[in-house]
Amino acid sequence: MGEVDLVAIEAERERIRGAYLKAGGRSSARGLHHTALLCSDVERTVQFYQGVLGFPLTEIVGNRDYEGSNHFFFDIGNGNLLAFFDFPGLELGPYAEVLGGLHHLAISVEPANWARLKDNLDQAGVEYLEESGTSLYFRDPDGARIELIADPLGEMYGLKVL
Repeated sequence: MGEVDLVAIEAERERIRGAYLKAGGRSSARGLHHTALLCSDVERTVQFYQGVLGFPLTEIVGNRDYEGSNHFFFDIGNGNLLAFFDFPGLELGPYAEVLGGLHHLAISVEPANWARLKDNLDQAGVEYLEESGTSLYFRDPDGARIELIADPLGEMYGLKVL
C-alpha cells in the first residue's frame, strides 16, 4: 500500500465540506425503512439478533422475489427495521467487504443497554473490539460487521452529525 498524503486528504475533505455540506437541510426521505442483509441460517440469525442483542423478531414471510427464501425483520428502534434474506440453494460466498458493499451497520443503544449487551456478547462468546468506551464492533454469525454505539442518534463521539 502506498504512502497516504494526509494533508491532501484533509484539504479535499474541506473542499467537499464547503461545496456540499447542507446543515439543517431537509431530506426528501422519511427515514430508513429497512436494511436487508443475507444470512445462511434463519434460526441461528434469530437466536443471535433477538436472543443476544435483544432486537425483537417482528415478522417472517416468504421472499416475493425468490421462492423458498425467507424475508424476516427485527425491530431496532425508532421505527427502523433490520431485515434478512436467506437464499437456500444459491450457495452464496462468505461475507466480503467490496466497493458498494457493507462496511458496518451502526445501531444506537442507550448506555445502560450498551453495557448489558456487552455482557450478552461476553456470555455468548462473541469477540468484539471496544472503541472509545461507546462503540462495540463485532461480526454476526455470517460475518457482517455490526457496531453498537452508545451515542444518541444524530451524534457520534460528541459531534453532532445530524
